[in-house]
Amino acid sequence: MNLKMTAAAICAAGMVSLSGCASIVGDTDQQITINSTPSQADLVITDETNQEVFQGETPTTVTLTKADGSYFGGKDYSVTLSKDGYESRAITISSSPNGWYIGGNILFGGLIGWLIVDPLTGAMYTLSPDEVNGNLGESVAQHKGSQELNLVLLKDVPDNLRDDMQLLGQM
Repeated sequence: MNLKMTAAAICAAGMVSLSGCASIVGDTDQQITINSTPSQADLVITDETNQEVFQGETPTTVTLTKADGSYFGGKDYSVTLSKDGYESRAITISSSPNGWYIGGNILFGGLIGWLIVDPLTGAMYTLSPDEVNGNLGESVAQHKGSQELNLVLLKDVPDNLRDDMQLLGQM
């Protein structure tokens, strides 16, 4: 009888250790690679509370937190790329439950992991996309002091640059 109780205790300990599968195989942070065309664009990352979490220049790799610290609180981010003479781009990075959280907790019976461990650690989330490639398009403005002139359609000129436009002549 004592052998059965020991075996049951070992099995129970094994089940508890397997609960929270996403926490076992995942991290609370994730690396995101950010590139732009053209390169060396200014980069600002803000979270869902509009708090700036990173400022720099492309290309770069940043480490972002997957959860906001609340119960079932995944983080979302906004990546803004800008460069003088180019149209700015905003890209969203969203968190969503990963496969280990969904499948792992079902397969291994991890009710504790499903309802407590994984939602509190943030390891249950995956940030997507994990690589951002922002294309700022063609240069749409003449740079001051530059001897080149780019012709573009009016609809392709960013709103923030239209105030600097000058009428050259009438046909």
